[in-house]
Amino acid sequence: MNEIFDTDTTFASLGLRKEVLQGITEMGFEHPTHVQSQLIPLAIEGKDILGQSKTGTGKTAAFGIPVLNQLTESDKFGALVLVPTRELAVQVAREIDVIGKHTGLRTVPVYGGQKITIQAKKLERNPQIIVGTPGRIMDMNQRRLLPYKFLKIAMLDEVDRMLDIGFREDIRKILGAIKQPHQTVFVSATISPEIQKLARQYMDNPVDLSTVEAKSLTVSQVNQRFMAVQPWDKRRLLKMIVDREKPNLMLVFCRTKATVDKVAEHLTHKKIDAKTLHADMAQNQRDRVMEQLREGKVHVIVASDLAARGIDVKGISHVVNYDVPDDPEVYVHRIGRTARAGCDGQAIMFVTPDQGALVDGIMELTNTEIHEDSYDDFKDSPPPERDRRRQEAQAKAKAAEVENKSRKINKLPNAQAAADDAKFPGGIVPTALPRKGMGGRLRTRRS
Repeated sequence: MNEIFDTDTTFASLGLRKEVLQGITEMGFEHPTHVQSQLIPLAIEGKDILGQSKTGTGKTAAFGIPVLNQLTESDKFGALVLVPTRELAVQVAREIDVIGKHTGLRTVPVYGGQKITIQAKKLERNPQIIVGTPGRIMDMNQRRLLPYKFLKIAMLDEVDRMLDIGFREDIRKILGAIKQPHQTVFVSATISPEIQKLARQYMDNPVDLSTVEAKSLTVSQVNQRFMAVQPWDKRRLLKMIVDREKPNLMLVFCRTKATVDKVAEHLTHKKIDAKTLHADMAQNQRDRVMEQLREGKVHVIVASDLAARGIDVKGISHVVNYDVPDDPEVYVHRIGRTARAGCDGQAIMFVTPDQGALVDGIMELTNTEIHEDSYDDFKDSPPPERDRRRQEAQAKAKAAEVENKSRKINKLPNAQAAADDAKFPGGIVPTALPRKGMGGRLRTRRS
């Protein structure tokens, strides 16, 4: 437990005003997590901060509590929190609201997918804290519904995602438009050297808390394991895990939206209560699934990486990586949905025969040994006809590649070119001049 919580410190000792402390106490918290005990005092002092902490260690409260402590009801549009997804915007706004319910401060989530008019009415009431996705934030600013000139605090959650290529230009425009002096706080579970360098461009002599993290990026309460499986056996193995381990609540992460739908359909056909969550769903559908998830009314959620960030729900006992992510950092955020706030959790990864290098990359990034697990009675099934043909085609292509490489090394003619009589009569392709020694002089009519 001490890996998560700083038991030598209490929230009461952090210098918080009573209204904020009252909300924290009513939530049942006495001791802050390590990242909270480090970040909150520095943020209250007004310092710019670059913070890194493992998933499930209370980063939202770490930056939300100082905001609630520093602003007053007269600070309209005083704080802006930028997040990468709609679900995370709702989640962060909800958590800040709960902590700050005695402060009189209002928090409004602003994100795409919900009607502009609904959010516009909320902004007209001059809320103190805005949590939103970059695109909708810029839209509201252009409509003159969300002015930047009053901002005192700018925060980026999941900063590694916010400063990647997809969001980088939007972030530059938003932060570049804040002309007055302000505090900047960036946090994430994963921060690469490149992202750290980019982040510093928007900060004033920041305190770097990314170096105080433990070597592992994942908490020890997550039991991490992988299972070797053929691609066509994944759904059968997933069903077996549900039956054998009887998860309280399971998140299954897939690489594509099409796979999400197929896996959920298969589980439903097997009488397992499964819902989908991906970007092609209408916003009201996504909101409904998230509400069912929070209320414990659904057993299994099959999701794209949309859900890898922003789901902070109690009781998620299992996370299954149905598809191994190409980016090891995505794995960190996926399994961070379980074992939150000191609870235990299970993380299982399905690994096909050609994915060993991806697993090695994940273990190298997280500095964690992921052990292999299996069910004794789970055996590989024969490949379906389509997969068998694909394997044969791949094997044939690989054999041809090996043959071509061998020919190049040994300076042999390409088989196809050698058989081309139009270019090389007789089917033989000369690759070098003949040797000088011909075994004697060539006889001619004159000799």
